[in-house]
Amino acid sequence: MRLDQPRVPPVPESEWSAAQKEAVGKAKMGGRTLNIFRTLANHPGLAKRWMVFANHIMGKSSISLRDREIVILRMGWLCKSGYEWGQHHIIGLECDMSEDDIEQVKVGADSPAWAENERLLIEATDQLHDDAFISDETWAQLSQHYSTEQLMDIVFTAGQYNLVSMALNTFGVQLDEGMTLDEDLRA
Repeated sequence: MRLDQPRVPPVPESEWSAAQKEAVGKAKMGGRTLNIFRTLANHPGLAKRWMVFANHIMGKSSISLRDREIVILRMGWLCKSGYEWGQHHIIGLECDMSEDDIEQVKVGADSPAWAENERLLIEATDQLHDDAFISDETWAQLSQHYSTEQLMDIVFTAGQYNLVSMALNTFGVQLDEGMTLDEDLRA
């Protein structure tokens, strides 16, 4: 974690206004409200609109859950987002990823563990992170595995989690109970 204290403190649910409840009140995981949502409660207008997009990525995307988590974990790793990595480490395990798969996300596209489409997902995520562009070669190869709609969801998933990682890192969102910080992400 880059910050050991939040810059934008999470708002206790007991203090939420009607607008805050409307914006993030239903966003729960395991029956509890995560620090990301308690932090976003500081700006209910933004949170309400962002949640529409986030819900598409997490629940309505055309790519598989495993593919989604590979992209999210890779972006979280590249952005050095301890919160994002920790949260999606847990989610990845629920989406057909093993502990070894998650460790291989750190290695990147060169890991021999990946199927061809997964290697390409990591390569595309790296390119989007580094250059905000997927090369023609990678795009052509991805197109052999994914439809146009899926390709669009891949780009928007990477973009969403680049944005989220920037926000989490900058706001100093602290880990939720049960999350552990990967040693390699300690600043």
